[in-house]
Amino acid sequence: MKINCRPMSITFRVVLFVAITAVFSLSVIGTLINSAIEHHFAQQDIGELRVINQSVETTLSQQHKAKVPLASSLSKAVVGHHGVYFQVNSPTGALIYSNSPRDFSDLILTLPASLEFNSDNITTHNIGKATYRVLVTDYRDQQANYKITVAIDMSFHMQFLGQFRQSLWIIMLCSGLLVLLAAWIAVYQGLNPLRGLSRKMQDIQSDNFEVRLDEGQVPTELINMVRSFNLMLDRLQKEFLRLSNFSTDIAHELRTPLTNIITQSQVGLSRPRKLEEYQELLFSNLEELDRLTKMVSDMLWLAKTQNGLIKPEQQVLNSDTEIAALFEYFDALAEEENITFIKRGENLTFYCDKLHFRQLVSNLLSNAMRYTAKGSSIIVSITKTADGQACISIINPGEKIPAEHIPYLFDRFYRPDKSRTRHSDGAGLGLAIVKALVETNAGKINVTSNDEATCFNVFLTLVKNHN
Repeated sequence: MKINCRPMSITFRVVLFVAITAVFSLSVIGTLINSAIEHHFAQQDIGELRVINQSVETTLSQQHKAKVPLASSLSKAVVGHHGVYFQVNSPTGALIYSNSPRDFSDLILTLPASLEFNSDNITTHNIGKATYRVLVTDYRDQQANYKITVAIDMSFHMQFLGQFRQSLWIIMLCSGLLVLLAAWIAVYQGLNPLRGLSRKMQDIQSDNFEVRLDEGQVPTELINMVRSFNLMLDRLQKEFLRLSNFSTDIAHELRTPLTNIITQSQVGLSRPRKLEEYQELLFSNLEELDRLTKMVSDMLWLAKTQNGLIKPEQQVLNSDTEIAALFEYFDALAEEENITFIKRGENLTFYCDKLHFRQLVSNLLSNAMRYTAKGSSIIVSITKTADGQACISIINPGEKIPAEHIPYLFDRFYRPDKSRTRHSDGAGLGLAIVKALVETNAGKINVTSNDEATCFNVFLTLVKNHN
């Protein structure tokens, strides 16, 4: 079972994208700020440890000159440093002096030590509920060796960082919500022109196709959409007008034979008549019914063609052979109308369904004969185009077709001159069928007209190995 999922709304997409971007950006910023503060505190602690370590080493170096006990001298080595502790031990770990409530003796033998201050040896340890940065160094002089342990209580730093992180995340959360709110408002306001266009589009009905959207009243980003919509309205208006005309024409085409049948039947039944008169009436009605049948059949065939139900058989045809057969078919009618057929050009082979080709050329020849004066000639010219196509041209002398009518010649029931009387068997579908046949066989057709003649050009695919 196929499930059709509605695409996400534009507002949701934009807000989601902004949310992802904001979360990522604020997270990176928060992480960088937090790292910078931690680095600042670490550098500050390293400086404190360096000062305390140097002060203790100075006191130890001057101890042999002092006249007071070592513990007394060490008690005065560090003054005014809150949260900073130091401890002096013998190389074996015996405690000599400590100003800390914590005993760091267990760390002396396990932590790395160097003769001079080395920040790489600073480590962090949790002792009880407190966290310390600890540095162990070895001090040696001519009189004795010592292990100096210096530590800084990080509780204040840890408490400050905890509160800072909490405040930072609250600020970032509020900032993110404000950004999302601003993005939603921006998208909502940005879509106002689209809502305005939607309201104008709703006003367009089949009875007011003249309405067009104003490009000057929309943002730059929507100009192309407005132009495309206006072009679509132009096409729809033309197609709607064409459909309206088509409905009118088909009603007219069907009404004429039906009116003839009804009128003749009413006249025939108005009083008793001879058998021959009834037979004549039936023959006349039969002719009108044949005309209706042909018209309906042609319309059904066109409908099948437009829906791809007609599948042509691609055959290789010879132009001389096909044109000669068609000339022979129209020979009697041409002789009756005193019209001559002339073939010009070369003999080409091309791809087309044989029945389709004969039908489309027959329709073009019939159309040419309809508007060719007696004693004139119809020319069928066969040429090869530069892009490798066979061009079959049917040229007949006659009045020029106005340029404004040429784009509509292949529409159903279209007549360039409404006053011109068509051939008795014409229903206005011949050229529409011709175009359908040509396009079904992957070809093209166009028409040109001047003061001397009208020319229909049919382009079909030329056989490649043709010489």
